Amino acid sequence: MAEVSKVTEAPLAPPLLLERRVRQRPPTVSVLKSKLKQSVACSGPRVRSTLSGFFPVVRWLPKYKLKEYIWGDVMSGVIVGIILIPQAIAYCLLAGVEPIYGLYTSFYANIIYFLMGTSRHVSVGIFSLMSLMVGQLVDREVFLAGFDLNEDSTSSPDIFNGTNITSGAVHTVELMGIQCGKECYAISIAAAVTFLAGVYQILMAVFRLGFVSVYLSAPMLDGFATGASFTILTVQAKYLLGLKIPRHQGYGTVVVTWINIFANIHKTNLCDLITSAICISVLVAGKEMQDRYKDRLKIPLPTELVVVAGATLASHFGELNTRYGSSVSGHIPTGFIPPQVPGFSLMPRLALDAIPLAVISFAFTVSLSEMFAKKNGYTVRPNQEMLAIGLCNIIPSFFHCFTTSAALAKTMVKDSTGCQTQISSLVSALVVLLVLLFFAPFFHALQKCVLACIIIVSLRGALRKFRDVPGKWRASRNDAIVWLVTMSATALISVELGLLIGIVFSMICIIFKTQNPKVSLLGRVSDTDLYEDLEEYKNLMPPPRVQIFRFQAPLYYANKDFFLKSLYKAVGVEPFLELTKRRKAKKKAKEMSTQSAKINGNKNNGDVFVGLVQGELEFHTIVLDCSVIPFIDSTGMATFKALVKEYKEIGVSVLLANCNTSVIDSLQKGQFFGGNDKDMSSLLFHTVHAAVFHANRAATATERSSEDSTV
Repeated sequence: MAEVSKVTEAPLAPPLLLERRVRQRPPTVSVLKSKLKQSVACSGPRVRSTLSGFFPVVRWLPKYKLKEYIWGDVMSGVIVGIILIPQAIAYCLLAGVEPIYGLYTSFYANIIYFLMGTSRHVSVGIFSLMSLMVGQLVDREVFLAGFDLNEDSTSSPDIFNGTNITSGAVHTVELMGIQCGKECYAISIAAAVTFLAGVYQILMAVFRLGFVSVYLSAPMLDGFATGASFTILTVQAKYLLGLKIPRHQGYGTVVVTWINIFANIHKTNLCDLITSAICISVLVAGKEMQDRYKDRLKIPLPTELVVVAGATLASHFGELNTRYGSSVSGHIPTGFIPPQVPGFSLMPRLALDAIPLAVISFAFTVSLSEMFAKKNGYTVRPNQEMLAIGLCNIIPSFFHCFTTSAALAKTMVKDSTGCQTQISSLVSALVVLLVLLFFAPFFHALQKCVLACIIIVSLRGALRKFRDVPGKWRASRNDAIVWLVTMSATALISVELGLLIGIVFSMICIIFKTQNPKVSLLGRVSDTDLYEDLEEYKNLMPPPRVQIFRFQAPLYYANKDFFLKSLYKAVGVEPFLELTKRRKAKKKAKEMSTQSAKINGNKNNGDVFVGLVQGELEFHTIVLDCSVIPFIDSTGMATFKALVKEYKEIGVSVLLANCNTSVIDSLQKGQFFGGNDKDMSSLLFHTVHAAVFHANRAATATERSSEDSTV
């Protein structure tokens, strides 16, 4: 009866396969023709759509709800304008240019972004990080042109640069047919690099290169901003003490500057020191009050404006410049300087320096616009944002401005004071315009140490991120290490190299994680078709005589060896070694049989082969769970092929489960399943449970057929 049942048993049915949709791609030529036809087509609606897309203000301004929006926009615009004025003057210290150019930059950037931006809340203008990067370029080029970086001829020497140029004839440089002094040359450098940065941003928008920003991870950007903030603090420290030390040129600015400060500490100007202590105390107290009572205060405290006004009056009536030698801002003219074409002769040596400026400016602008759009329930167009910030740099570069970007602090102020649209930017520009036309000369007596205090106190947020390092370490060691490496490189080497090191290091960390991913053997939850990691979960049972291996990364050329070593170690059998072991045992058994035949004197026994009784392996099938393998390359496909072949030689089947369509397509293109995919149904399964079920049924059928042949 048993034999009859074996004979009449139904054959194994192949597991059901999901049927893939047939997707036929249209010919490439026809696609290109269609896109070209669409791009060159011209009609009235298309022209209107293009213009309204290029100038978003045309779309939203006619729909402006005057009664609902105007109060919030005017209030936030005035407040941001009031905050912007002292910062615009102060950040010129970082940029290495005269204060008037900071006001120009703030004015033009707000006007252009009002016309072209898609974010309702972003405040575009001067930004401390951009000012620092521009200032380093300006100081480098001014130094190379032979100008004295010191404020006056009695300044202290930079013991590393060796600069101690004495007073004499006024040094000038010919630029575009005119003789340029130090200030003229400085703003020419700033305008030229700003023009280049804007051109790069426009090209990135035209060629849809916005994806570049995805390589700037949040930990890397945070570390870069913190390291740059520490550099800014270091650069401004000399103004707090009233020391006249030129900015160090080259790497290690932070270390060298502090050494220079301590080498000249005995020359501290007590007037500047006392003023700095008073201003920092007032500014910090104002910020702390703002943070503590922000729920009760309807508008931010204009602490910076109060400090600037008070310090200007004290300096003017106390004659601090003439009596105590305190450095002041100097004359700030009213009105506008005629536009001028940026110096194209300067651009070849600034071309590389403009790249990090363009990328960082774009990255901060897009990330802030998307952040506040998500918070307030609307969408922005990243490509249009890139165009907007590019033109915010190109057009103002003709009007003696330097590089701009979105600024987090001022954007948060706009959002918290009821801003509804970019009308607030227009209001801020009008506030700056009033200062440019009427009030700029009143800041003549404003001490530079006061401006430095405003800059340093504005860095509180970035410098406080040091307190978040333990939390970052607990949440993700990888992110914490990226933050620390980027911050250290930016602060200790240079801002530009810090950015490059941060990008490269963060990418190396990702590559390292894919080269050394987590691997595991899976077990089954009782009476279910669920399989999970045996090391991570309790009460799992490994299926009998089946090993289920999970590899949690893409399989490609860089981690192929790690995949193989991990698999061999997990299952405990390496095919080549097992096959070699069997061959040696077979050869040894044959030799022993021959020797035994000679001893017994039976000539025929020499031809008798005594088969080696092989010890069976603990498993007959390996199931590769590919659920967390997003893709494989040709090397990964070849690895799968080799595994199937090598394990088949020692009697072990290799099956694939949970492959996504991308992996399946790669395997089909490499003919992993044979011609016309004839072996797909026996090698590929949509679930681990289906693969295990198939493996056990196949093994049972093989054993029964073996028994039948023996009988």
